[in-house]
Amino acid sequence: MRITLPLCTLLFCSMANAAVHAAPTVSAAPAVPTVPAVPAPALTRATPAAPVIPVAPALPFAAREVTLDVGGGTLRGTELAPKAGESGKVPVVLLLAGSGPTDRNGNSIALPGANDSLKMVAEGLAARGIASVRYDKRLIAASVSPQWSEADLRFDDFVNDAVAWIRQLKTDPRFSRVVVAGHSEGALIAAGACRRGAADGCVEIAGIGRGLDEVLDEQLKPHLAPEQFAQHTRIVASLKEGKLADAVPPELMMLYRPSVQPYLISSLRHEPRDAIAALTMPVLIVQGTSDIQVKVADAEALAKAQPAAKVVIVEGMNHLLKIVGDDQALQVKSYGSNELPVAPQLLDAVANFVQGL
Repeated sequence: MRITLPLCTLLFCSMANAAVHAAPTVSAAPAVPTVPAVPAPALTRATPAAPVIPVAPALPFAAREVTLDVGGGTLRGTELAPKAGESGKVPVVLLLAGSGPTDRNGNSIALPGANDSLKMVAEGLAARGIASVRYDKRLIAASVSPQWSEADLRFDDFVNDAVAWIRQLKTDPRFSRVVVAGHSEGALIAAGACRRGAADGCVEIAGIGRGLDEVLDEQLKPHLAPEQFAQHTRIVASLKEGKLADAVPPELMMLYRPSVQPYLISSLRHEPRDAIAALTMPVLIVQGTSDIQVKVADAEALAKAQPAAKVVIVEGMNHLLKIVGDDQALQVKSYGSNELPVAPQLLDAVANFVQGL
């Protein structure tokens, strides 16, 4: 059996304008990434005993829409927090979504349905007495603005936006501390934002531990003909030099269209290991063993760059933060369905980290 998923989910794809660009499909080998037989001493493994069944929230919480004006436009998001009067000040987690047209809930127009991964994370944290804010990135869902365009977007815009959220949350008297948790590309954004915004803690969930060019090479090579891969290599080499690439072939236009190349140039300048090494606050790294996009080796690379970090490896968790193990039908289903809950091991790891600060 082979897994067919949108190309945008199999690599850290370029930023896509949700209203204009659609993702093609490719076939990905179903093999689960190889996990080292003996993990590094810093790694903690969380093993599910059985499929997880959602439980009722342990604590009542309330949701409200929140906004933040930045750079000529407005970012829109959702806050979940324990209901007023239930407890005193509580910690708050700023949740950052992954690459491409991924919204505040972890859903994407490039996927066949709603997986609601980040929404579930927010609800799971709220049930554990931890507030959260998650928001639509620039140009995505409710945060679309006529003053922003894909051609003008840069990776640092996302970092700046996250820093602005951190600073706003720090001024809110309801919150005792501010932690940033980024998923996928959001993990790299989180590292930069945590440093600049002086967050109280930083959580990297399914974040790459290599340069974007290395990830693109690894994930595209099995799906491109040799001549197409050579074109990809040429384009990326040009972008790494800070130069726009011309003559993009049609089959690569979704990834390297002219309007997104400036964003990719800015992204390629950010190295995940350097970013996490620069952090001075407590850091948590979480990675699943059934992730077909990011490997356990990436988490180990991040941990090597930041030896003080706590690392939790969740057995059977995939890139959508769901427990799928080696069940390929579940792997496929998780990308387009919200029937599977997020891994409780992930929620426990993040909650324990936040509450222990």
